Amino acid sequence: MGYTKRISLDPRLSAIAEMLGSCACCADIGSDHGRLGAFLIQNHRCERVVLTDISADSLCKARALIALLGCEDRADFRVGDGALALDGRVDAAVIAGMGGETIAEIVEGARDRLDGARLILQPNVAAPELRARLNAAGWMVSDEELVRDGRRIYVILAAERGAQRLSERETEVGPALLAKRHPLLGDYARFRLRVERKALDGARMGGDAAVVAELERRIAIWEEVEAWLEQ
Repeated sequence: MGYTKRISLDPRLSAIAEMLGSCACCADIGSDHGRLGAFLIQNHRCERVVLTDISADSLCKARALIALLGCEDRADFRVGDGALALDGRVDAAVIAGMGGETIAEIVEGARDRLDGARLILQPNVAAPELRARLNAAGWMVSDEELVRDGRRIYVILAAERGAQRLSERETEVGPALLAKRHPLLGDYARFRLRVERKALDGARMGGDAAVVAELERRIAIWEEVEAWLEQ
């Protein structure tokens, strides 16, 4: 008999599940506790879920949760480094809760395993760097969302194989977020400005001219976006 209690997700994971939608087979790369995979199985969003993690202990937690659902026949568990743990084709892959550069390295390092998959990515930091590296590796940003979870606003993006050339502004802010004029974009712009201005004060004190110039460039973009949203 399966687990009767419904799996609930926090706002961040709920938004990831919503962007993912439904598919035959999804990989949750770096699945940790396995709640996302458990939700996808329990709610019949995916026929099969592959849960991977570099930590065998974390994967044991995910395995135990899936066992409670009585759905072990719909889940595979793989210990390994990022998407390199995959040994077959998947329709979609979620990589969430890591830095943008770490996510980019996972995607770049497992090109053959992720070909044909739709990627749902949630970087904790360095979203612009992730967008740029996806484009350079032959992926296009096809959709984006912002979600508030507690005091934080998270960026979630979808990527698919294809050519795309993002402008400087689109790389920094997000092409879909700009196109949607996302309702949380104003709050996110103000947050980014606080972060970048604080970093700029530190860079000026440290005398690093290159870092100062880069931060000033980013601040100028976010100031333009903030002004545009207020029109």
